[in-house]
Amino acid sequence: MTEAMEYDVVVVGAGPVGENVADRARSAGLSVAIVESELVGGECSYWACMPSKALLRPVIARADARKVPGLRAAVQGPLDVPAVLANRDAFTSNWKDDGQVEWVNGIGADLHRGHGRLAGTKRVGVTTPEGREVVLTARHAVAVCTGSRAAVPGLPGVAGAGVWTSREATSSPRVPDRLVVVGAGVVGSEMATAYQALGSKVTLLIRGGRPLPGMEPFAGELVADALTEAGAVVRTNSSAASVERDGDEGPVTVVLETGERIEADEVLFATGRAPRSEDIGLETVGLTPGQWLDVDDSLRVDGHDWLYAVGDINHRALLTHQGKYQARVAGDAIAARAQGVPLLETDRWGMHAATADHAAVTQVVFTDPEVASVGPTLEQAERAGLRVRAVDQDMGAVAGAALYADGYTGRARMIVDLDREIVVGMTFAGPGAGELLQSAAVAVAGEVPIDRLWHAVPPYPTISEVWLRLLEAYRG
Repeated sequence: MTEAMEYDVVVVGAGPVGENVADRARSAGLSVAIVESELVGGECSYWACMPSKALLRPVIARADARKVPGLRAAVQGPLDVPAVLANRDAFTSNWKDDGQVEWVNGIGADLHRGHGRLAGTKRVGVTTPEGREVVLTARHAVAVCTGSRAAVPGLPGVAGAGVWTSREATSSPRVPDRLVVVGAGVVGSEMATAYQALGSKVTLLIRGGRPLPGMEPFAGELVADALTEAGAVVRTNSSAASVERDGDEGPVTVVLETGERIEADEVLFATGRAPRSEDIGLETVGLTPGQWLDVDDSLRVDGHDWLYAVGDINHRALLTHQGKYQARVAGDAIAARAQGVPLLETDRWGMHAATADHAAVTQVVFTDPEVASVGPTLEQAERAGLRVRAVDQDMGAVAGAALYADGYTGRARMIVDLDREIVVGMTFAGPGAGELLQSAAVAVAGEVPIDRLWHAVPPYPTISEVWLRLLEAYRG
């Protein structure tokens, strides 16, 4: 028998994005069902943000401490690997979602465990773990929040070699003696940083000339230098052609396009993300399975007035915090439409428009040194047709940086729109850079005039004084 239930809103995917859509809709008095096929809390809680940062925090703390007089000698030994892994496990709640389920129950939403698929307009079919079929009908909206998965290239030997993706890298119960990392975006750079510090001999293979290709060039160069200094082998212009595994648990060999062979105990493919949309019933509403979903700024899927795609699946900004931001916008938009309230999506910075996805995306890469950015790079701004100027500053030249660490190495770049006299982009690369980013995000999202930024006085002696140096350099 098939059960049938009706709600105002049905949310497919109970990660941070789906949870926030549900919370916003429930706050507006709408009834909500959430469908989840794995763990409530999603990728971020168990295989991405939380476990990766738990692995990286002691790495970065030790690196910073080694640059502080009076403390340096106390932190020369190796990391306590079992303690690091145990702390990582604690932050994932040992891959149990009881606490997250309690939160869902606490907001008054109904959780349906199982695989959810669209089954026509405003309908979601759920196959439960017990094999029952449940059909959920939405009076107002269905929000698809199924996220993304690791994209592994179909190279010869990969399918049978038991290669790592981001999930295995963040959840592994052991540290391999030798690790090859294929790809040097955020995941590859962070995991190379973590595992080198935890005791692996890391080889990082970069298809291009530097890590973090989507960020300012100096950021990737600083990260590559730090990885090399830490003992990792950084190979630029190097691409994997095939993979071979000796038995089920033997060593793995990565064969490069040049024919060179690199042997390791594990190989991590950090080569991008793909949408989790291949088996969610998109064909029942005229959409193509396996594709990213195009949406408007209220996160409504093009051509469907009841269907929303929120978070990674729309490919606007594959970051948890941006997905949660979208979820707040989408939840408010769903509630407004349900209540017949006019939307503010035509207001560029209105509450029903996810404008930051275009103009003020924030990102922190937790490498050593940290890299933090908001808005476009110089190249991206110029490609968008803006008349801009880049202003660079040595972060190590401010007093706060000198106090933070001996030999502080870092750089900041401010991108100024010359026609509007506002900051449209900012990148910081250096120890502690992540904590500088919110001030830049406020300046960019607020479109604060340069002349007004002069009155935002950075406290002395902090690294944030780099703001003053950037403004001085801009004014000449």
